[in-house]
Amino acid sequence: MKNNVEATDVAEKDARGGEGGMLSLVGTPIGNLSDASPRVLETLRGADVLLCEDTRVTSKLLARFGIRVALERCDENVIASRVEGVLARVAGGARVAFVSDAGMPGVSDPGQRLVDAAIDEGLPVEVIPGPSAVTCALVASGLAMDHFFFEGFLPRKAGERARRLAELAPIPGALVFYESPHRVVATLDSIAEAFPARRVALVRELTKLHEECVRDLSGELARRIRERGEVRGECVVVVEGPSAEELSCLRAACASGPATLEEAIAEGLDAGEPKSALAKRLAKQFGIPKSEVYDKLV
Repeated sequence: MKNNVEATDVAEKDARGGEGGMLSLVGTPIGNLSDASPRVLETLRGADVLLCEDTRVTSKLLARFGIRVALERCDENVIASRVEGVLARVAGGARVAFVSDAGMPGVSDPGQRLVDAAIDEGLPVEVIPGPSAVTCALVASGLAMDHFFFEGFLPRKAGERARRLAELAPIPGALVFYESPHRVVATLDSIAEAFPARRVALVRELTKLHEECVRDLSGELARRIRERGEVRGECVVVVEGPSAEELSCLRAACASGPATLEEAIAEGLDAGEPKSALAKRLAKQFGIPKSEVYDKLV
């Protein structure tokens, strides 16, 4: 058995190009440091250099496991300028590891640009799996996840947020959003307006001591969280996918309705619809504030 394992290890090493360079994208704990796998720790220990978003954050992880490795900042502000140098290191035989502050690099975090460039240059890339807030929240929500769409962060402005939710409405699967605790109430209010008949789950503090999942109809959940007051911890919001009836209505509206707000306004005015009623209807249809529609009307 031992010989078989060793032969497998040798074969895997040969497939990676022997002891040559490697770009390793490493998933790190999203809260509980005990979630760092043996393979994650082995990769970090074996790296010639470790690229990270924030050296202070990653230093705490390394200190927890007694790992010493050279750290270099490579966040979204500087990664574009580092790509060429990183690829040169890998081509020269260096083992370069990349981590985000938490979770899987490249998923709403830096890293994708490096992988893209490395593949274009024919350089070896490996992914060392680790926790992901997206999949953890989906499972914790208990909502159907046969199909899902990860959006990341929604726009901060209410009007832009409503428009984006309207665009996402026809997607036949669960929607997953990241949100800060300071904006989550406003986001839940927008979701309740866009999807009044859907269930929504707020998952926060994943893998930590106070991990919590609160689930309810969108409007009721927004009310419950608003009445709590302060919300703490990083949040993930999971929105149930549309029912067959809702999806049918959305598709019918897309097929028969006007393509733009301006066309819808012209159509409504030509039909003699009162401005106030027209503004209210189109605000709901296009997922934007009524005042914004009314301004265009007048």
